[in-house]
Amino acid sequence: MTLPPFVRRHIGSLATPGADAAGATMLAALGLDSLDALVNAAVPASIRLDRTLDLPAGRTEEEVTATLREIAGMNTVRTEMIGLGYHPTVTPAVIRRNVLESPAWYTAYTPYQAEISQGRLEALLNFQTVVSDLTGLPVAGASLLDEATAVAEAILLMRRAVKGRADGVVVVDADCLPQSIAVARGRAEALGLPLVVADLTGEGGLDAVEGDVVGVVLQAPGASGAVRDLAPLIAQAKARDALVTVAADLLSLTLLTPPGEQGADLAVGSAQRFGVPLFYGGPHAGYIAVRSGLERTLPGRLVGVSVDADGATAYRLALQTREQHIRREKATSNICTAQALLAIVASMYAVYHGPGGLREIAERVHSRAVALADGLRAGGVEVVHAAFFDTVLAHVPGRADAIVAAAAERGINIFGRDADHVQVACDETTTPATIALVLEAFGAGVASETEPTTSALPEALRRTSEYLTHPVFHAHRSETAMLRYLRALSDKDLALDRTMIPLGSCTMKLNATTQMEPMSWSAFADIHPFAPREQAAGYTRLIGELEGWLAEITGYAAVSVQPNAGSQGEYAGLLAIREYHRAGTQPGAAPRDICLIPASAHGTNAASAALVGLRVVVVATADDGAIDLDDLRAKLAEHGERVAAIMITYPSTHGVYEDTVRDVCSLVHAAGGQVYVDGANLNALVGLAQPGEFGGDVSHLNLHKTFCIPHGGGGPGVGPVAVAEHLVPYLPGDPSPSGTWATDSPTGTAPVSGAPYGSAGILMIPWAYIALMGPDGLTAATASAVLTANYVARRLADHYPILYTGPGGLVAHECILDIRPLTAETGVTAEDVAKRLMDYGFHAPTLAFPVPGTLMVEPTESEDLAELDRFVDAMIAIRREIQDVADGRWSAAESPLRGAPHTAASLIADEWTHAYSREEAGYPLPSLRAGKYFPPVRRIDGARGDRNLVCSCPPIEAYAEGAL
Repeated sequence: MTLPPFVRRHIGSLATPGADAAGATMLAALGLDSLDALVNAAVPASIRLDRTLDLPAGRTEEEVTATLREIAGMNTVRTEMIGLGYHPTVTPAVIRRNVLESPAWYTAYTPYQAEISQGRLEALLNFQTVVSDLTGLPVAGASLLDEATAVAEAILLMRRAVKGRADGVVVVDADCLPQSIAVARGRAEALGLPLVVADLTGEGGLDAVEGDVVGVVLQAPGASGAVRDLAPLIAQAKARDALVTVAADLLSLTLLTPPGEQGADLAVGSAQRFGVPLFYGGPHAGYIAVRSGLERTLPGRLVGVSVDADGATAYRLALQTREQHIRREKATSNICTAQALLAIVASMYAVYHGPGGLREIAERVHSRAVALADGLRAGGVEVVHAAFFDTVLAHVPGRADAIVAAAAERGINIFGRDADHVQVACDETTTPATIALVLEAFGAGVASETEPTTSALPEALRRTSEYLTHPVFHAHRSETAMLRYLRALSDKDLALDRTMIPLGSCTMKLNATTQMEPMSWSAFADIHPFAPREQAAGYTRLIGELEGWLAEITGYAAVSVQPNAGSQGEYAGLLAIREYHRAGTQPGAAPRDICLIPASAHGTNAASAALVGLRVVVVATADDGAIDLDDLRAKLAEHGERVAAIMITYPSTHGVYEDTVRDVCSLVHAAGGQVYVDGANLNALVGLAQPGEFGGDVSHLNLHKTFCIPHGGGGPGVGPVAVAEHLVPYLPGDPSPSGTWATDSPTGTAPVSGAPYGSAGILMIPWAYIALMGPDGLTAATASAVLTANYVARRLADHYPILYTGPGGLVAHECILDIRPLTAETGVTAEDVAKRLMDYGFHAPTLAFPVPGTLMVEPTESEDLAELDRFVDAMIAIRREIQDVADGRWSAAESPLRGAPHTAASLIADEWTHAYSREEAGYPLPSLRAGKYFPPVRRIDGARGDRNLVCSCPPIEAYAEGAL
């Protein structure tokens, strides 16, 4: 088999001189002579695909780039003035090149190991500070997926926070963004939560809504552009003991009174217009902020400030007990719902411009909108709202379509709200020439050549409080200073550009530059998600081809790329199953409302099941790590006709190909249930087996893992949902203003994100990966992933027990190192090993999941033999250190494992009181002298950080005085 040329750059064992020798060395360690022999021994014959995937042959990088340019050329870039939560913006070049396009940032993992993540944690703390300061609320999260899902999360939070009022309704103002209404309706309907969409601008406001109200969602400014005093509505809600969420435009809050100062309990929205391109809908960082008292119910991630072992200030993820594999179906949210990379871009946009620069941008945007309104009025066009920020709504009886068409002829997209109304949104790229063209489209004459001297913002609603007073938002005005700040932060971290990240189940592999480059092209980056479909012909082709390829790879009938994270893909897949059962349930029959989930499953599975109103029943795990078939039969017998689905991960979360998977699928199907196959480990199946062929009805796919979208510090992600033929009618619906879920008569399945194609702006990455690899390359990648995992497992087996293996002692694409016997003997924990690996220059494997006290290792196919051996050598050296504890050379408490990680400062301190030497601490292997990474902080006190939540940049004097 002749592999495409790119494959030898992607697969580490094929990428270096003597590649055949490297592969042979790994195979020889396993006692095998070929990859085919390995695959035949490891992968059950009962699930093996007996043909080559029907995909185009792999192409060269030059050919793929040329084709993507052709596809991009099919898109039509217009001046986008549609608004509705999506605005053109200017990404400062220093941020685009040194964050968005920098592998130091985009190849980083979620900062669970905080000591080697201080740079991105500081950047996310900056983001939280921006959101907290601008919204006037004390606690902000480290990002959510988009504005629409943030609104949905806020509704669920309000429901949780108001106890004992199950029949109470949440009221959503009709002037909220249509996509937010659509997603909120769907999320509430899935859980049976009463939700009412009402026009709260009318007489009486909230008083016109009858019944018990537990929460209210308002938009500021409204979707129609209106700026209103929300204080009376908020007061009405408080009088009824209801919580209030305001979905607010961050840029407007530099000029307008923030929600927190008006009495709101929560604020949500999008940080997209802070330097993040439109991307045809995403990825964009949503945000959420809450008042004091609600912080422990906050969804997603929260960066907090604590101290390390030496008392130095250190950042970490706070309240990690909300992680799904701990709280499972009781989780308040899915911690995977974040867009870290885009939140970092937005935070750096604020650092770059500072409070004064942001206000200047906001004033300029508002001035353009005022100029437009003045020109319309002068031309005899009625402007509906006297108070607005950036969006002007015009009343044009019967002329809306003609005006939208006239604007399009001039290269401008505006929004026809209905037959009689058109609205135009201004942004930081809007120029006087743009305003003149818009006025021409209205037939309203010529724009004034002078800047407006008036404002459309009521003086009573003007912001008077300060924001972004921390020095970080004032210290980097020059590009030199900004560049050095970004470099200083990235130098603190370990990302894939420095070292392998051997995380099990997270597949941190090569994100090739050829795949990444096109996302910055204007023809992909500058398209509005609600632009006319004919202007996005390139995206239509790209998405259609990608969905078709993914369907072929998985063996399903159809795919939707709308879910913008793996968590959303899970939700969408279970929603499809729920809707399918509802459609087929006979009147009077018991609902199918039980989801069977193996004890070993990803915790996100249980959380997703709970979000669609399913009750979780756990199925036991057998001694070999597989699903316990006897317990499965017992659960099916017990719950019978109420079983909606089983959620399985294949290969299992334990890293083993279970040879009973067809039996599991058959048992559940015989009981009338559906089989959800979690796609987290699809990288061990591509080209070898198809979930849709061996019994799956639906899967979600992690494009940010198997198909090379980078992790980005915890987002961007894309989690498409793939379904069998009978579930195709239940794929996610359209969230756009023209979709039914934005109206009062929703039909079909609910949308799961705010844009029709989710994070479309990064879909060229998996498209390019598949096009470069071709069917043979994809299969070779899978086989090579299995090879590297088994090589590492075999080399470490004499030093650490491998917890689960399949036939012949083989694993799939990952292996679990069992530290528990060593802990029982010596007191050294898996966490000690994880922290000590930092001194060896490695990110830790997955800690304590799926089994507490273990480390799960996934080398991926991208790592070459030298890097695999470097990791194995480090783990063997650490095992010797554990043996030193067992032999009494030092106690666990006095060992370098418990003292890890060691900073450069700690090694050169005047006083050294440890039982081990400075060299043993900092240079435990001679090879480290060739290029040593020093963690910036020592081990962080997590408990202290959770007890004393500090979630935004503290006053600078707090650092100086040691108050932290």
